[in-house]
Amino acid sequence: MKVLMFGWEFPPHIAGGLGTACYGMTKGLAENGVEVLFVMPSASGDEDQSSVRIINASDVSCRMVSDDIDEFLGKVSFLHIGSNMVPYVSPEEFPYVVEEERLRQKNEFRIQFGSKYRFSGKYGKNLMEEVARYAAVGAEIAMENDFDVIHAHDWLTYFAGIAAKRVSGKPLVIHVHATEFDRSGENINTEVYGIEKRGMEEADRVITVSDLTRNIVINKYGIDPAKVVTVHNAVDFGGRDDMEVSRSVKEKVVTFLGRITFQKGPEYFIEAAAKVLKRCDNVRFVMAGSGDMLARCVRHVAKLGIADRFHFTGFLRGADVQRMFALSDVYVMPSVSEPFGISPLEAMRTNVPSIISKQSGVAEVLKYAIKVDFWDINAMADAIYALINYPAMAAMAARCGMDEVNALKWTAAAARIKKVYESVTGKQ
Repeated sequence: MKVLMFGWEFPPHIAGGLGTACYGMTKGLAENGVEVLFVMPSASGDEDQSSVRIINASDVSCRMVSDDIDEFLGKVSFLHIGSNMVPYVSPEEFPYVVEEERLRQKNEFRIQFGSKYRFSGKYGKNLMEEVARYAAVGAEIAMENDFDVIHAHDWLTYFAGIAAKRVSGKPLVIHVHATEFDRSGENINTEVYGIEKRGMEEADRVITVSDLTRNIVINKYGIDPAKVVTVHNAVDFGGRDDMEVSRSVKEKVVTFLGRITFQKGPEYFIEAAAKVLKRCDNVRFVMAGSGDMLARCVRHVAKLGIADRFHFTGFLRGADVQRMFALSDVYVMPSVSEPFGISPLEAMRTNVPSIISKQSGVAEVLKYAIKVDFWDINAMADAIYALINYPAMAAMAARCGMDEVNALKWTAAAARIKKVYESVTGKQ
């Protein structure tokens, strides 16, 4: 089976967990005998292509002639020939006539869409323009390649998935890693919400990363429950060796690692840190990441008078993430809304006991992480205090957590995704 997969990022160049998930998923699919063509806006050439073929959208000749996405999708719709209503043609001649007509339409399409668009692949101010142009490139790529099913990750690629479906007639699977309600609470961006809803409605199946997200898709977007399937994420440990690090501090280290945005709950982590530091001084806190709340969090730490025990590292990637986990004694993910959350799995794999919010999808699959409500800073502080002051408790959490995450492999998750492909294609 061959999949045309649309993503926005792929390691080593990532901005969050989406690219990491795509990497692990494609490796797992390869182990399940699924061939993946992975399209991304701007490839650098250093991506690992051992389990996937990367298609760089910036290398594809295609120029959008309409600023209106609906008008564009109407233009690509006519390219798919799904009817056998061709008069005065014998059954023997029919396949040749269809192919001739397809090539003619393809050439006309290229007259209108003839040049390359250089994607930034970032999340900047022209993001909506890139999303629309990515859809045009998606149609072009779908015409050029043979595949059985289309798989589009997150709202940035949904229009590309729809365009590819219109052109090819192949089934579309939409993968929801997060929704606008996770990112913005109730103050949603209606344009993003509209794209998400459109993608889910046009999809043949919708995969969600947790039951928490599945409920949002059904209740907030009005999607038929029969076509929404939960496949929990896993974590890829390939290429990671146990890392030996030397510590320059003797205190325990408690780490927050993720985007410093409202969704991730960084201020609850800061408040809990202040409470712990009132009870003991054998601990330092680290906030690793970047985001729109970084400056506010720095001010918050200064206002609480804990700046001498609180450190900001900025955004970390690759080996630096692994090194940060190796330096940590406790990991905390206090997310307000987390569709899944791979970072606790990575921490636990590094033998770091973890505290996670009950409002996270990963809480559905972990038994040996300590779970607290994101807003309950007293419970969060108590859990941190216990793990840094009671070695037996921390050792048990680390040992059981390691065994637990080792069982959450992408090969198994990919096998479930393959079954979703089979349900929409009818192929085994």
